[in-house]
Amino acid sequence: MPPVCVNEGGPASRIRVDGRLRLEQEAAVGASGCEALRRWQARCGEILTVTDADQRCYRARLICWQQDEARLVPFELLAEPESPVDIWVYQALPEKERFEWILQKLTEIGVQRVVPFVSARSTTLAQRDAPQPKSHRWPEVVRRAARQCRRAQLPQLTAVVDWPTLLADLALADVKLLLAEKGPRWSLAEGLGRQRPQQVAVIVGPEGGFTDEEIAAAQAAGAVPLMLGPRLLRTETAALVAAALVQGRVGDYV
Repeated sequence: MPPVCVNEGGPASRIRVDGRLRLEQEAAVGASGCEALRRWQARCGEILTVTDADQRCYRARLICWQQDEARLVPFELLAEPESPVDIWVYQALPEKERFEWILQKLTEIGVQRVVPFVSARSTTLAQRDAPQPKSHRWPEVVRRAARQCRRAQLPQLTAVVDWPTLLADLALADVKLLLAEKGPRWSLAEGLGRQRPQQVAVIVGPEGGFTDEEIAAAQAAGAVPLMLGPRLLRTETAALVAAALVQGRVGDYV
């Protein structure tokens, strides 16, 4: 089974208006748009990014919302804030608070999906939550970051998965990049090739790196071992650098 989304992110979280929006003119939001508002946990008076029937994005103020009826006023036309390529980051669970920071920054970069996982050398969810449970805060971290950077939809955050589940999920991605510290590795340009992929998976290991067995299993699942440069990066740095480089090569960083 694919990893379970725990924050109701993805395309269904895009706030859509059925008609064409006009600046400074009040507009109604239908039932599907109200469902998206619920996923954002929106409140009256809040400013959000919305999409109209012409696929144009606006900043708009939510002026009222009751159940399946809402009204808003658009005041600024935006360029499309979502990347043309779906970047999926599979992140080995780091220690302490670093995963919340990773979630925040990956949301800002434009990643569409974050899948935390446990590997042979990573910490586990039980170990992370032992002193004080904090993983329940992760969906709110994503929501806050998405609001701040004007995302049109919430990136998907999944439940923590094990290594076999990760390998099975990789089959859905067009390109699979494994950040490896040793052995023969490709550059990002070689890993992406000349194609224009729709989905790019980036697999980021723990501080201790992947085991030889994990690298071999990932390669058997179609992943390309990748190097980001001559310096060894911490796991949170590697995740952000890799996502930004993919955006720069096949996404919307120009």
